[in-house]
Amino acid sequence: MANENVIIVSPAENKEQKEDSESTVETIKNASSETQCLSKRQRKKLLRQKKWEEERELRKQKRKDRKQQRRLQRQNNQDEERTDADRNPRKRLRKEVTRSSVRLVVDCSFDSLMLLKDVRKLHKQIQRCYATNRRAPHPVQFIVTSLGGQLKQSMDEKDKGWVNWKDISFKSEHYSEVVAKEDLVYLTSDSPNVLTELDQNKAYVIGGLVDHNHHKGITFEKAKELGIAHAQLPLSSFVKMNSRKVLAVNHVFEIILSYLEKGNWQDAFFTVLPQRKGAVALDQDGTGAQDQDEQAEEEEQESDSDSDEEAPLQTEKNTEGTSS
Repeated sequence: MANENVIIVSPAENKEQKEDSESTVETIKNASSETQCLSKRQRKKLLRQKKWEEERELRKQKRKDRKQQRRLQRQNNQDEERTDADRNPRKRLRKEVTRSSVRLVVDCSFDSLMLLKDVRKLHKQIQRCYATNRRAPHPVQFIVTSLGGQLKQSMDEKDKGWVNWKDISFKSEHYSEVVAKEDLVYLTSDSPNVLTELDQNKAYVIGGLVDHNHHKGITFEKAKELGIAHAQLPLSSFVKMNSRKVLAVNHVFEIILSYLEKGNWQDAFFTVLPQRKGAVALDQDGTGAQDQDEQAEEEEQESDSDSDEEAPLQTEKNTEGTSS
């Protein structure tokens, strides 16, 4: 007979196996019943969570790949910038900045005298000053004083990033509290003094006022009250204008930056002044090209009128000669 292995299971072991089997079946039944008790939304949530766990490693690898791609992209951009700089020397020159010690101060203490629409215009002018100064080859030290009221509210609402602007100082104090009195020069077109050159140790104040000539001469009066120096740009010495000499804040700011770059007032004026001002260069005799044209026309008209007056006299003489 063939030998057969007979496994003899004791009653106790048989009972234990039976209990384990029943426990497993019960667990499966409970899990099944719990799953059935879950709502459709909860079952979807469990499936998403399970899928999320299964794809953890895949997401980790994707993050590594994206990080590597960004690193390579930055490196390529840096290489391109260096290549462009080598091909175009102007890009290299723009980075060679020589900072000026001249201080330009925008006095914003006239906030209560302006309508909101004019305050917003002043806000845009300050933005232009900031942008121009950042690009200038000889940027000045830019200070905005008496910041508050409607202007600050406009900046907070329209340009929240102003708090992060670089190379500019915002002060809530009056300019007389920020800069020493002897260093101040208020730029106003009403001043009898003419500015011929810039003093690197001075702080030149520009009135932050957009009033459409409603408060004429107020900046000049304020400067006299405070007992500080004042002057006007030498506009009349180089330029003849059809409109009034009062310039916007950003125009005065840009003219000074242009003068620091070019070293010539006339070049600075005609680089900045808008065409609507009708600016014409003055010659050494103090007349502009337009004046010379008008003067030539007047002389020509006078010459024509003289010849017309002489013609009848000549005719009369000829008549007398004929009759006699």
